[in-house]
Amino acid sequence: MKTLFKKFPVSSKFVLAIILFACALFISVLVNNGLVKQYFPYVAPLLLVLATWFLYKREGKSLKEIGLNLNFKTVAFLLLGVLIGALVLLGAKYFRALYVGETFEASTSINYEAMLYAFYFILPQVATEELLFRGYVFKKTIEVSNVVIANVIFSILFMLIHVLDENVLSNKGMIIMLAITIPVGHLLFATALLKSRTLFFPIGIHLGNNWATRHLITNSNSGDSILYVPEVVTFDTWTPFLMSIAIFNGVFLFVAFLIWKWDAVLGLFKR
Repeated sequence: MKTLFKKFPVSSKFVLAIILFACALFISVLVNNGLVKQYFPYVAPLLLVLATWFLYKREGKSLKEIGLNLNFKTVAFLLLGVLIGALVLLGAKYFRALYVGETFEASTSINYEAMLYAFYFILPQVATEELLFRGYVFKKTIEVSNVVIANVIFSILFMLIHVLDENVLSNKGMIIMLAITIPVGHLLFATALLKSRTLFFPIGIHLGNNWATRHLITNSNSGDSILYVPEVVTFDTWTPFLMSIAIFNGVFLFVAFLIWKWDAVLGLFKR
């Protein structure tokens, strides 16, 4: 085994990471049942953090390589990410609504307790995805290639886990929407990681975005969200459908650009 690691140092790291992550996910599926799933759905991300720690430990490094050390800066990035994730979703919905003629209304009854609990249950889901798609293997891919190649590879992989679903595959419009939207989401999360140097930032953005999708603005006045769209526009032709997707994702790309260029953006405010 040691001979293989010495002979193939790069590929062996990827193979070991894939094996450890697969084992972590398999164990989490076995454990994450009953009361554990109901009250503490954090088995998968914790095992993935442990696997990531081991992988870096072998190289004489630590979790600081992806900013998984708890301090004021990383916690601040987490909270900032939640705010950005929620606002970018709201902005994307708003500009789409302007294009298609939809309106927003405040929900008449809001379950604030359920909305707060949602952060607790959404966090392990997004943390798991960030550890898998923007964590150790993503950073190693950048090291052996470059940022562009790594982003192409992982945006495709990230998209496939969302598209390869029975319900999605039976809906052509959903396939097209996810095939465009998910890679854009990856680009936003990856940019946040590379610019902040902490995985807590994309975890926060991902968390804020997913929470906002379910609880900031939805399509029904059910009390699960703060805002809702009373009359959702449906499309009879492809052109307005694709335009609405382009507008929606344009907002996400704009925010990703601002994060990537935030030194220049902050400089404008200091003048």
